[in-house]
Amino acid sequence: MTIKEQILQLRDELNKHNYNYYVLDNPVINDFEFDTKLNMLIEFEQAHPEFFDENSPTQRVGGQITKNFETLVHEHRMYSLDNSYSKEDLLDWETRIKKLVDGELKFTCELKYDGASISLTYENGSLMKAVTRGDGFRGDDVTANVKTIKSVPLQLHGDYPEKFEIRGEIVLPWDGFNKMNEERIEIGEEPYRNPRNTASGSLKLQDSREVAKRPLDCLLYSIVGNNLEIKTQFDSLEKARSWGFKVPKAAKLVNSIDEVLEFINYWDEHRHNLPYETDGVVIKVNNLQQQEELGYTAKAPRWAIAYKFKAEQVSTRLNEITYQVGRTGAITPVANLEPVELAGTTVKRASLHNADQIEKLDIRVGDEVFVEKGGEIIPKIIAVDLSKRPLDSKPTQYITHCPECETELIRTEGEAQHYCPNYNGCKPQVVGRIQHFISRKAMDIEGLGGETVTLLVNEGLINNYSDLYELTKAQVIPLERMAEKSADNLINGIEQSKQIPFERVLYALGIRYVGETVAKKLAKHYKSIDAISEASQEELINVDEIGVKIAESVLEFFNSETNTKIINRLRDFGVQLEISAEKLAKQTNKLEGNIFVVSGVFHEVSRDELKKLIEDNGGKVSSSISSKTSYIVAGDKMGPSKMEKAEKLNVAIISEQEFLSMIH
Repeated sequence: MTIKEQILQLRDELNKHNYNYYVLDNPVINDFEFDTKLNMLIEFEQAHPEFFDENSPTQRVGGQITKNFETLVHEHRMYSLDNSYSKEDLLDWETRIKKLVDGELKFTCELKYDGASISLTYENGSLMKAVTRGDGFRGDDVTANVKTIKSVPLQLHGDYPEKFEIRGEIVLPWDGFNKMNEERIEIGEEPYRNPRNTASGSLKLQDSREVAKRPLDCLLYSIVGNNLEIKTQFDSLEKARSWGFKVPKAAKLVNSIDEVLEFINYWDEHRHNLPYETDGVVIKVNNLQQQEELGYTAKAPRWAIAYKFKAEQVSTRLNEITYQVGRTGAITPVANLEPVELAGTTVKRASLHNADQIEKLDIRVGDEVFVEKGGEIIPKIIAVDLSKRPLDSKPTQYITHCPECETELIRTEGEAQHYCPNYNGCKPQVVGRIQHFISRKAMDIEGLGGETVTLLVNEGLINNYSDLYELTKAQVIPLERMAEKSADNLINGIEQSKQIPFERVLYALGIRYVGETVAKKLAKHYKSIDAISEASQEELINVDEIGVKIAESVLEFFNSETNTKIINRLRDFGVQLEISAEKLAKQTNKLEGNIFVVSGVFHEVSRDELKKLIEDNGGKVSSSISSKTSYIVAGDKMGPSKMEKAEKLNVAIISEQEFLSMIH
């Protein structure tokens, strides 16, 4: 077999495995085997650039930088949809279209996913371009970013047309969105507001490598083109699915508006179980010939309509706008509301996000405001009832100085939030950083909680986290609710924290954007705090998962004389600021690229020791079995449900002894 044939065969295999994994959710090989084949293909392509293919599976990792997204004209306009909110609206729509077409009417009902609209163009089965909706007439070319989305096929299979467009929605599943927000909160950033905006924003990131890290998905629903020889909308969905596209299976062919309503009522109740955000149902005339006859209005197709689910919404009075200061100095305006019941909970507060949001909605104290659950999780103000605005109402003036320390706020170009730059003198920042330092995933100091930290700062006993190590029992006993035993526990907990390993200490320092995972990456790569502090921006960016923003933040942290002094004090107190020689001797990359789930009772080593061995040898530990799991290390009494799931997903199950032999 020639090199070219081997390359083509590997590409074909990897495309099929991508399809099985991301579209069918039915992988036939594990991640390790997939990565082995992918690395082999990368080596072949690097050695033989004459066989480069922009749609090779190796291009999914990203790497292309787009400074300015080119605007392209849509060959076929991307229309918006008319909305309906009741049975009467749907019956009126049916009456209108019955007047315009002959023959029996059938409808295809599809869920309306809330994401970023996209148009993909394929020629001879290959993805040629991906363009955002824009204004419907023209959109931005985001091909490099969309290629990183694993469920977007780069090469089709089956009887696809020579050239066509397919429309769909780029979405961010709830699991991925929630995980991204956990990481944002962990590093002191404001969480993303909802999956839709986050998915849309992801498409316009300049670095496609950053897009590749986000768990985006692409759901397709509409084929557009000439001479496609497809007769109905429902058949087009089946066709698209057979060519390799991810087409939601919820779609249903129905014969009447009553059946449409049955579909709507079912999903209005069950949509909360879906992995994606959905805000309604799209109803389309099924027959494409009838669609063509019905045509379009100036804004929308006559043959389709969107039924919007009702978001639970209430109105209440905005009593006050207050401002919170986070540990990174970020200012968050908060609406303090007259308490109101919403979606089963009492809502008293809602985030106003930033100054731009307040100005956009013209929100003022004393207004009657409409509140709903943003993304059905976080309460948000969506509008103001201007008819009830007090006559003496005045526009909101966003604060110019920190509400805590009076320092003038700054707002960096390109950022939505204002910040208090008084890093060391603003009490909420000081308290927040120390609370982060002592938290469970960081130094995990027993006997010391958030309230006690606030007391210690207020009493002037500590001003930064290095001061903790000079505390004495005599100093803390007089504190409120502090007895002798709790004082002993606190001092002992601080002493024991000197044994916390370096990667957790690095996370505990609270460097902006350096969450738990990034701290582990930096610690493993550089081995010591000194090596990290001496690294250049270019060197930092070369570390796995470290981007420009993180690198700049790390440099800024270590360029601070105050931070350098604090780190030197931590060193003097005996805090671990490098990976121990003993640990370094035990670390390998033998398990790199593999994800393990540990389940059951073990004999030679404990469950925690097993997990540590996995990470020390380059593997990853997961708490739940998924199609990405490489191995399950099974001890005695492994649960039958896990066994069943492992067998269903074809995940390899190995014993404790088999695992230990892998690393020795």
